[in-house]
Amino acid sequence: MNTTQWFLLVGCLMLARGLAATTISKSPFTSAIVYLGVGILLGPTFLNIFGFDPKLQSALLEVLTEIALLISLFSAGIKMPVPFKRQRWNAPMRLAWLSMTLTVGLVALFAYYVLHLPPGAAVLLGGILAPTDPVLATDVQVRHAGDKDQLRFTLTCEAGMNDGSAFPFVILGLGMLGLADTGHHHLRWLLVDVLWGTTGAVLIGVAAGAGVARLGWKLRGSEPKHEIMDDLVGLGMIAVVYGIATLAKTSGFLAVFFAAVALRQTELVLAGAPTDRHGMMEPDTAKSEAARTSATHEAPLIVSAGSLVFKEHLERLSELTLVLLLGGMISLRSMQWDAFWMALFLFVIARPLSVFTGLLGSDTSLRMRAMTAWFGVRGIGSIYYLMFAIEAGLAPELAAQLTRIALFVIMLSILVHGFSVKPLMDTVWRRRR
Repeated sequence: MNTTQWFLLVGCLMLARGLAATTISKSPFTSAIVYLGVGILLGPTFLNIFGFDPKLQSALLEVLTEIALLISLFSAGIKMPVPFKRQRWNAPMRLAWLSMTLTVGLVALFAYYVLHLPPGAAVLLGGILAPTDPVLATDVQVRHAGDKDQLRFTLTCEAGMNDGSAFPFVILGLGMLGLADTGHHHLRWLLVDVLWGTTGAVLIGVAAGAGVARLGWKLRGSEPKHEIMDDLVGLGMIAVVYGIATLAKTSGFLAVFFAAVALRQTELVLAGAPTDRHGMMEPDTAKSEAARTSATHEAPLIVSAGSLVFKEHLERLSELTLVLLLGGMISLRSMQWDAFWMALFLFVIARPLSVFTGLLGSDTSLRMRAMTAWFGVRGIGSIYYLMFAIEAGLAPELAAQLTRIALFVIMLSILVHGFSVKPLMDTVWRRRR
C-alpha cells in the first residue's frame, strides 16, 4: 500500500470509529476487534492488499509500541485514586510482581517441556507474554481519579506496573541466549536489572512527578498568574522521565507510571481534595478538579480533564494503528498448533493459577479474583518486547517461531477477552446494584 492508500484506510477507520462511538459502546465487542478484523481481511490471510513483516519492520514497530505504552501508562497513572493507601494497592502490587513472575515461570516451563524451545527462548517467551496490556484494556480501566470500582482499579494498576516488572525476564531470556550481558551466574541481572531497575525507576518517577506538581502549583499560585500548557507538560514529562530512567539503567515504563501517580497524588494533596472514609477522593471532586477557580484560592491542576481527554485520544489512535498492523502481520494459514496450545495454557491455566496464588492471604473476594484471573489482556506490551528481542539479535528461525506464537496469542486475547469483557462487567455491576 502507498501513502495515499494508508491515509484513506486509517482515515476511514477513524471516521467510522468516531461516528459509531455509541453503537460500538453498546455492542457486545470492543473496537480493537473491529480494527483486528479489518487488518486480517486486508492482510495476507484474505485480500492480501497489505502486509507487515515484523522481522523487517521490527525497529519501527518497537518505537510505535513504545510510544503507545508510555502514553497509556501515564494516562493510567494520572487516574489512580488519591491518597495512596497500602491496603488498596496490596492486590495490584502482588499481581504486578508475584503473579507476573509466576506467569513467566509457568509459560517458560510449558514452552520448554511441551513446545521444546531452548531454555533461554522459553524464558524470553514468558517475559513477552506475561504482562497485561494497558492500551487494549480500556473497557476495564479506571475512568477517573474518583472511580471506586476495585476491579477496574486492580486491573489498571497491575497493567501500569507489570510492563516494567516483566522487562528483567526479557533481559534474562536474552542473556541465556547470549544476546545480553547478565553477568556471572546472572548476578548482574539480579542486582542491576531487577533490584536497581525496579527501585531506581520508582524513585525517579516519584521524585519527578512530585517535583513537577509542586513547581506547577507554585507557578500557578504566584503573581502574575502563569499559564501552563498541560498537554505539553504531560508529554514532555513522559519523554524526560523515560529518558532519565533509561540513562540510569532502570525501567522507563515503571518510572513513567509512578511519575504520573506521584504527579496526581501531589497535586490533589496540595489542593486539599476531600476524601471519603475509604481514603478515596470524592467523585464530585474528581469530575470537577479541572474547574477549580481562584475564588476558592486554589490553582487548577496541571493535568486537567481536557489534557486527559487528549491523551485518551492518542491512546485510541495508537490502538487503531497497532491493532490494524497486527492484522496485517498475521497469516492464519501459517499458524500452527503450538501457538494455540500456548494461548489455551496461558488463558486457562497460567493466568488463573498465578492470580489466585499471588492473591493468597489478601482480602480480595473470590469473585474479584476470578474476574481478575480472566481479564489478563495481552497486546501492545507483548508486541514491544517481541520487537525488542528481535532487535537484540534473535536467530531468524527462533524469531519466526516466537513471532508466530506471540502474535497468535495476542490475536486470540483480543477476540476472547474483547467479546467477554462487556457481558461479564455488566453482570458484575448488576449484582453490585
